[in-house]
Formats: sequence, structure tokens, C-alpha cells
Amino acid sequence: MLEVSDLEVYYGLSHILFGVTLRAAAGEAVALLGRNGAGKSTTLKAIMGLVPPSAGRVLFRGEDLVGKPPHLICRKGIGFVPEDRRIFPDLTVRENLEVGRRPEGNGDPMGSVERVFGLFPALRDLAERAGDSLSGGEQQMLAIARTLVGDPALLLLDEPSEGLAPRVLQDLAGHVQRLKREGMTILLSEQNLHFATRVSDRAYILEKGRIQYEGAIEELCADAEVRRRYLMV
Repeated sequence: MLEVSDLEVYYGLSHILFGVTLRAAAGEAVALLGRNGAGKSTTLKAIMGLVPPSAGRVLFRGEDLVGKPPHLICRKGIGFVPEDRRIFPDLTVRENLEVGRRPEGNGDPMGSVERVFGLFPALRDLAERAGDSLSGGEQQMLAIARTLVGDPALLLLDEPSEGLAPRVLQDLAGHVQRLKREGMTILLSEQNLHFATRVSDRAYILEKGRIQYEGAIEELCADAEVRRRYLMV
């Protein structure tokens, strides 16, 4: 479904990504791991068109997305949940969800607000609450749910576990696992290895803008040397 090849990204004169290559098959959950500043968020933003690559390709369902604006990439079926969530504080939960709806729906039930309430039952009880009154975990659920209302085929999650308590992380992992069981393709950037291993099939490790490791999540869990070299702080 997604194939990124030889991606190069600069911020001004700073070279951030060096030939990043990765893929995600339909229905697969792939983790992009690495220390803070490794280039994980930049990779997701480049896929989404928020950061223009200077070279490389981003193929989604066989179509190259490089050079296309984010709103067109979204309409093609990619949803992005940013690290800072971007909840509208003065809108209710229901209104936040309505913002995420695509005007030209294709009839898929994943794109309905009621469908999303079924995936995140706690949000139904919070439907009339303002966004700024939610806890961090509730805001993360809302950010994911708002993206799902747009009916994406590929979900990009940027540091979904950041700042969440262990109990909330457990619930979030359950939600992500359910999305995967229902056929959602997921690419998530993470520093939390424990969370990533619970929800992912495969993993890539970024170090200073370069892919240094690729393998099944079970192989990564069994390779203490790779974890020590690239993931330990």
C-alpha cells in the first residue's frame, strides 16, 4: 500500500533524512522507531506532504504523492494524527469529529461518526464536552477518531504514546490493535518500544536520518544488541 524510496528532506540548509526507504503492506502495522531527533516525525510529515522532499518517491497504491498538497493526499486515503493532537479546544468532541468528515464520502461505515463512537465508546459519553476539558488520553482518542472519520486506508500516528499514563497506554494499544484487526494499515513513529511491540508487525529504526534496521517485531525483541545500539538513551 505504501512504498517510500530514497527520501531526502532538508530543513533549510540542515539535511534531515538521508535516503529513507520503507514500506507498509495493506493491513500491516509498521513501527518507525528511534531516539528523539532521529527523523521519525519528519518522515511522516514528508509522506503527508507537510514537508517537501528534495528527492525520492512516496508511492501510495502505486501513485507518487511527492509534490501533492496535504489536502489532496488526505483525500486519496491517508490520515495523519500529529504528535501534538491539534484538538480544537472550543469545539465539543462531536464537533471535532464533524470537522474530520470528508464532504465526498464513499459510503464506507468507517467514515461515520457513529462508527467511530463504536470504536471509542468513551467518546460517546464525552460528545458534548469541550476539547480543552479532556484528559491527555481522551484527547489522543479524539485525535485518532477525528482522523478515522475521514475514512483513511492508511493511518499515520506520530508518537501516539507520548505523555500518557501506563493505564491509558494499555487502552490505546487495544484500540490500535482493533483497528489493525479490521484491516487498517498503520505506520506509527514511536520512542516507546514496549508500546510499539504490542501493536506492530514490523519495525524500522531511524538513526540520524538513516534507516539502520528493518525486521519483524519479534526479531527486534530478540536482538538486545540492536536495541542497545539504536534505542537506549
